[in-house]
Amino acid sequence: MAWKTLDDMDMAGKTVLLRVDINVPVEEGRVTDATRIDKIVPTVRDILAKGGKPVLLAHFGRPKGKPDPAMSLAVTLPALEAALGQPVRFAGDCVGETAAAAVAALAPGEVLLLENTRFHAGEEKNDPALAQAMADLGDVYVNDAFSAAHRAHASTEGLARLLPACAGRLMEAELKALEAALGTPERPVVAVVGGAKVSTKLDLLGNLLGKVDHLVIGGGMANTFLVAQGIEVGKSLAERDMADTARAILDKAGAAGCTIHLPLDIVVAREFKAGAPCETVAAGACPPDAMILDAGPETVAAITRTFAACRTLIWNGPLGAFEIAPFDTATNAAAKAAADLTAEGRLVSVAGGGDTVAALNKSGAAASFTFISTAGGAFLEWMEGKDLPGVAALMT
Repeated sequence: MAWKTLDDMDMAGKTVLLRVDINVPVEEGRVTDATRIDKIVPTVRDILAKGGKPVLLAHFGRPKGKPDPAMSLAVTLPALEAALGQPVRFAGDCVGETAAAAVAALAPGEVLLLENTRFHAGEEKNDPALAQAMADLGDVYVNDAFSAAHRAHASTEGLARLLPACAGRLMEAELKALEAALGTPERPVVAVVGGAKVSTKLDLLGNLLGKVDHLVIGGGMANTFLVAQGIEVGKSLAERDMADTARAILDKAGAAGCTIHLPLDIVVAREFKAGAPCETVAAGACPPDAMILDAGPETVAAITRTFAACRTLIWNGPLGAFEIAPFDTATNAAAKAAADLTAEGRLVSVAGGGDTVAALNKSGAAASFTFISTAGGAFLEWMEGKDLPGVAALMT
């Protein structure tokens, strides 16, 4: 990929407009999870080390294009200052006289946070005038918000085309990991795709079939594929109206030389609650009054063998109802197997998506994966093969 990084930019004495994602959870006026804030620290520090003056641009919540005190970025200041280990200045607007005066007053070594970009209706409309007003504040543009890169907004796409632009450290890490997973991966490649519904992941499955050697389908999605093969799934979640689509996916996989892996055995229960009585049966033996809530040990063993035979793993979605024990067993076991292979240097493992991150964190395996993307929608759209406007704008 032809995009610049911080290493390619001269920032000495320059004002650097840094687009970040610090859209963090807040309760009772305080940040409850500063993970996203912690992740931008390396970029901010590198800009400071290169003699640049970082001016942070970010969105927060959905204020619908007008100022809303309840969605002011001022609430993030204590967490930002704690993460950076220094005071952070704040301006009550991201453009205009207020922003310009704050930028002009910024001394070397200081950091400035501008108010919520979505307080302006032109942000989500990618209004050229708003993008230009932002550009007028700085000399260099750095995008470190991969999680917002699938949106063509003024601060993510329009602004990148008006100033010398590059990727920040977090964006750089995301792009390198994604390129290693699907761009030019070490083969064979296996993808795990789980979740409730096939209908929400058609684009994803369609793109992966031509790019991976093995596709493991789990969660409620797997039930739909079982139904498509004439297998009864009792009271399980399944999109029976998607059976023809599932069969078409199986046919396309065969033509593309991609092996699809479905459950061989299943864990079933009569109710979905913690500690509910359950049993393991063959995939084709779900009782009429039961529901499939997890993959069984034979399935996990087969998945583990597939992982061991591959060099690259892409993971999106759990294998079962991981939120409640014991139906997290398959996801936890497969995740541990992937983590162990990664730690041994035998597998490059990249995972992303909200439920995926939660499941891998819950399993304790996340720390050993090569890369865990917290980007959500942007990660999914990349897996679907779609162009991300915020990334495309950085291409040289």
